[in-house]
Amino acid sequence: MIELVPDQLPSLTRWLPAGSPGPAVVGEHVLSTGIGHWWADRPVQPRAIAVSCAGFTVLRGTPDVLTPEALAPLAHHYIDAPARFLPTLRAAFDRLTPWERMVWTLQADPQPAPTPRGVAVLRLGRGDADALASLGPEAEWIHSPWGGPSGLASSGHGWAAVDATGRLLAVACTHFRGTTYENVAVFTRPEHRRHGLGLACVTALCADITARGHIPSWNCSVHNRASRLLAWTAGFRLVREYVHHAAGSTLAAG
Repeated sequence: MIELVPDQLPSLTRWLPAGSPGPAVVGEHVLSTGIGHWWADRPVQPRAIAVSCAGFTVLRGTPDVLTPEALAPLAHHYIDAPARFLPTLRAAFDRLTPWERMVWTLQADPQPAPTPRGVAVLRLGRGDADALASLGPEAEWIHSPWGGPSGLASSGHGWAAVDATGRLLAVACTHFRGTTYENVAVFTRPEHRRHGLGLACVTALCADITARGHIPSWNCSVHNRASRLLAWTAGFRLVREYVHHAAGSTLAAG
């Protein structure tokens, strides 16, 4: 596929789902932040397009026009696509693993989330980039949709539980920002889990999202019991389930 430049995008947004929770917010996030990539089978009057950010891709259009070589940029991505694309995707990658997912939206009040003595829940700011980076490789996924720690820190879309030394113990942020929904993500240092810090951060973030006139949403694996429990405790309720697919390595070279 051909990577598109920003001035080619406005006419293509009609291809993608919009204003709904779940994968739709990926395209909206890329369009509003400029972080991510857009591809099409051809630059003028495309028949298939894809948008991706932080390894998540939304693919739409006509699968018959796509060759394995054209799909090579989507290797090792999580791909949301209609079922008609599956034969084409299977022919392009050495594996295509289905991943059952759940979409939740905020519909109830959260349970109380008191924090331990000496811990405060604060909005992240530009000066917190190093503290975010200190969370290590295990947490890179949470700031990658913003281009890294500096991007998330300066976005105004993150909240953290901070101890008296300024160390981040947990962070919640808008993972992908849509026009109506903002998808919530949370990470807590392993040694500080099960102390309500993630819930406290999510509660603060959700209040912030609501104040912006948007609706908090939650996206997790069907098999991620801890994430499902936290979502419920924070006031999220299930809206629907869907399946996206984890692509392996490209077969184009073979």
